[in-house]
Amino acid sequence: MILPQGTRDVLPPEWAWREHLRRRVSAQFSAWGYRGVELPALELQDQRHPQDARAFKLIDRGGEVLTLRSEFTTAVQRLVRLRFPGGPFPLRLQYGGRLWLRAQQSELGRLREFTQLGVELLGVATPQADAELLSLGLSTLETVGVKAQLEVGHPGFLDALIGDAGLPETLRLRLHDVLDRKSGPDLSALIRAAGLSREMENTLNAVNELYGGPEVLAAARRLPLGKHAEAALSHLQRVAELFGKERLLFDLGMSRRYQYYSGFTFRAYAEGSPRQILGGGRYDAPDGQAGDGLAGAGFALGLERLTEVAARHLPPEPEVVLALDEAGAAYARALGLIAEGRWTDDAAELARYAALKGIRRAVTGQTFSDIAGMNA
Repeated sequence: MILPQGTRDVLPPEWAWREHLRRRVSAQFSAWGYRGVELPALELQDQRHPQDARAFKLIDRGGEVLTLRSEFTTAVQRLVRLRFPGGPFPLRLQYGGRLWLRAQQSELGRLREFTQLGVELLGVATPQADAELLSLGLSTLETVGVKAQLEVGHPGFLDALIGDAGLPETLRLRLHDVLDRKSGPDLSALIRAAGLSREMENTLNAVNELYGGPEVLAAARRLPLGKHAEAALSHLQRVAELFGKERLLFDLGMSRRYQYYSGFTFRAYAEGSPRQILGGGRYDAPDGQAGDGLAGAGFALGLERLTEVAARHLPPEPEVVLALDEAGAAYARALGLIAEGRWTDDAAELARYAALKGIRRAVTGQTFSDIAGMNA
């Protein structure tokens, strides 16, 4: 049987490695105070959902339209509004599980069924909270042997620069996309087609080049900034100071990956890999008062991608032994070994199976013996 496009089987060696990574990541989140929640895989369809156009939809017996979970942040916000309306805040939560998308792409993978692990820090919107997420993200990758580089941006800064020019929404969205892709030719073509002023053209071209180390922040200060752009840049600068400017790359043309992102955003790339392994950001204005959303920020790791790039620090699997009776099985497992039970009295069959699996020893009661002697 052929699998649906964009899905895959996971075989035992990879499964063991993924579970090891999942446990290490979750333990790191827990050590920082992030408590686990589990969210339903089925959700009520909502046209306002950021992934509604790409979500798998189905209809239940009553005619209600449901969707398979396609993104975690919105689900966590819903849970917090219902279950933790009064906090206490800040509220630190972690999650992990499957997501499904009809399109064969996502921020953290190219599968239609994939797994994310992530955290949300809710109820606060301070530079300290944002710096905490940067530190947690980087330390989590280091915990599983991944050296990574963090890139930080601020869609609110880009919004303010474009918004102050009074540009129409459709043009603003196209500029966000072009600047995020760092496409100079596309940007020039869009500027010409829109008939933007020379000053705006110079500003956008400058923003397109604002990528690099701490000097990027100083260069941004020299642009003609309005009040909102100045506030966004000041927030980002404070986050960088708390985390360590020299540890970051800045991309002030970085745009939203989801429309709800309005504060700082960040991405992590593993050494030697061009693909993003971690991503997140803030989904409210710096003062936490934007719209009716809950002030918060977070990030997610793609488990499939992490599995590919993480250093192979998987501890050696315990020895597998063949238990010839229940007492032997219990004794071996108490010693930390893996004990497979016998299923037949045919010693030759047991010996053949053990040879295929690489099992060298059998155990009876508290006595181990060499498998090779079973047919003697």
